[in-house]
Amino acid sequence: MATITASDVKALRDRTGAGMMECKTALVEAGGDIERAITILRERGLAQAARKAGRTTAEGLIGSYVHMGGKIGVLVEVNCESDFVARTDDFRQLVKEIAMQIAAASPQWVRREDVPADVLERERAIARKQLEGAGKPPHVVEQIVEGKLKGFYEQTVLLDQPSIRDPKTTVGQMVAAAIAKLGENITVARFVRYQLGERSSV
Repeated sequence: MATITASDVKALRDRTGAGMMECKTALVEAGGDIERAITILRERGLAQAARKAGRTTAEGLIGSYVHMGGKIGVLVEVNCESDFVARTDDFRQLVKEIAMQIAAASPQWVRREDVPADVLERERAIARKQLEGAGKPPHVVEQIVEGKLKGFYEQTVLLDQPSIRDPKTTVGQMVAAAIAKLGENITVARFVRYQLGERSSV
């Protein structure tokens, strides 16, 4: 059995934001492998987030972030279940990180369900056009098209984007980890991103 040191637990906590006991348990389960422990914590976070997904989020914060000497500005509304959680440092840090993500990665929508049907069909049509003459069976073409659509989501949908802090983690997984840690449902309601000369909002 692998020996789990306090520095191992601290390293995992620094990378995931999970509690000390959760980190130790995950490291024990992973046999001391920190990358495997991170995966275990993420999986648990997603499972807990799924259980809390239906709960009402009527509290929260509107966070702001201004970047590049005032050339890019973001407002984002992130909701939780209680004012108590909304006031915690962990929740405030999450809101700040989401605002910074929006400033840096310029998503167009919060979640996949927000993408208009005509935009999705256009992306599918472009992907199919690119595969014309490749001689692939129709079912293979559709699998490739859906794969390309996943890439489109990762570029344009906030919750599907790789986190700018940890590209191995999506923003959705980051939110799920916060749900697991804080014990409340958390949702990103909407955002607006301003850049000199252009504007995009959700």
